[in-house]
Amino acid sequence: MRARAALFDVYGDHLRSRGGAAPVAALVRLLTPLNITAPAVRTAVSRMVRQGWLAPVGLAEGPGYALTERAAHRLDGALTRIYGTRGAAPWDGRWHLLVATLPASRSARARLAGDLAFLGYGRLGSSTWLAVRDSPEVAAVVAAHGGTVEAFDAVHAGDPLAMIDRAWDLGRLAAAYTRFVDELAPVVGAVGPGATDETAFATRSLLVHAWRNFLFTDPGLPPSVLPEGWPGARAAAFFDTEAGRLSPAATRYVDCCLGGVALPASPY
Repeated sequence: MRARAALFDVYGDHLRSRGGAAPVAALVRLLTPLNITAPAVRTAVSRMVRQGWLAPVGLAEGPGYALTERAAHRLDGALTRIYGTRGAAPWDGRWHLLVATLPASRSARARLAGDLAFLGYGRLGSSTWLAVRDSPEVAAVVAAHGGTVEAFDAVHAGDPLAMIDRAWDLGRLAAAYTRFVDELAPVVGAVGPGATDETAFATRSLLVHAWRNFLFTDPGLPPSVLPEGWPGARAAAFFDTEAGRLSPAATRYVDCCLGGVALPASPY
């Protein structure tokens, strides 16, 4: 796991609900169980400041970094998707269609494609994108990369599965969900009642990080247009159960790191 990705996970999963700021020393302590060194943490923090995700702040415990408004907004949306696996609103059958004027730079177009995928949009053509629901971030995201966009609500008159196959690779996504459960089940299963809070935190961090990656690939399609026996449903149930089971111990570990006290080896 890279330091920058781990920082996004820690801020989103733990620090956002605690005010969104932490001293540098606490950030180093939090990422140590993930085998991320102090220099790597500081380099990643500096990069996130330059990119507008973090801002330096003075805290009682010493110099620290807080989420910017942009970062808080992005993380709030991500958390809704990460932990809202069973609470999606019913779909009305209407698609949200984007027709974009793309930025001239090839690298900007690639970054835009990644950001739109994160928001749930699949590509139908060179400048046409599709999603189940509108995202309030779309206009700002496209403008930030130097493009413009027109948006429409639409009802598809043909075979939705054929259109979905053009926009997303569901076979690849299904295989990724199956791997997620197969690879993570023995890892989280090994963390039993005798494990330390630090171990529970590290294991839960790996679980959340792996699940968060699906935000970039899963458009959140409703069950009515997904293949029967969709493995994403099993993966979501697995994630909900194990993330919830490890949460109390992980929370205790975070509290200890933020308090700067000695970490107990008590089991959860």
